[in-house]
Amino acid sequence: MKYALVTGASGGIGQEIARQLAKDGYGLYLHYYKNERSVQSLVEQLSTDIYAIQADLSHPSGVDTLVSSLFHPIDVLVHNSGMSTYGLVTDMTDEQVERMVQLHVTSPFLLTKRLLPSMIQRRCGQIVVISSIWGLTGASCEVLYSMVKGAQNTFVKALAKEVAPSGIRVNAIAPGAIDTPMLQGFTEEELEALANEIPLGRIGKPKDVAKAVSFLISDDASYITGQILSVNGGWYC
Repeated sequence: MKYALVTGASGGIGQEIARQLAKDGYGLYLHYYKNERSVQSLVEQLSTDIYAIQADLSHPSGVDTLVSSLFHPIDVLVHNSGMSTYGLVTDMTDEQVERMVQLHVTSPFLLTKRLLPSMIQRRCGQIVVISSIWGLTGASCEVLYSMVKGAQNTFVKALAKEVAPSGIRVNAIAPGAIDTPMLQGFTEEELEALANEIPLGRIGKPKDVAKAVSFLISDDASYITGQILSVNGGWYC
């Protein structure tokens, strides 16, 4: 059995990615930090070999905690952990900046570094980063979030070139507005206005992202690497 590690598996997108990968036949390592109930529910629902791992990837010790709990070689690594911050650059505390960079940039880099040798030795592996539309176009009052997501996109493009000779593919998905708890702060009127801005006329679903992950790690995408796939309904093409 092949195994996939999904970070941030307790969130709306992470849960759906886990469900899709279970359907695709993967054994799962599901990482979470706070929402244990959500991951335990997945463990009970999904009929595959599955392990839940708690670790704080916004802290320097998080990667060691996660890696020490892995018992199988990882064939698919999905970097999905993330959080957003809203406010002016001058509103951000130094601690917020450090945690955001650790969570979105440093920990994914170090986790990839730890798992790559096994992939290189076996000459196979898939890495997918769940980035953001704001990492492509930038967002006022989300400068910090845009910065770290932009860094993820460049990480993907550079790493893809480095590991392609070893048979490893690296891609990213940049979701637009997706119906997850991140949109819970919006009123119905605001959500309707947002949907009207999107050419396809609707807010995306977590399944839209999960299906894209499934495609990118499949043999059908065997000639695709180093790409940032926008899943955003035509918003900010």
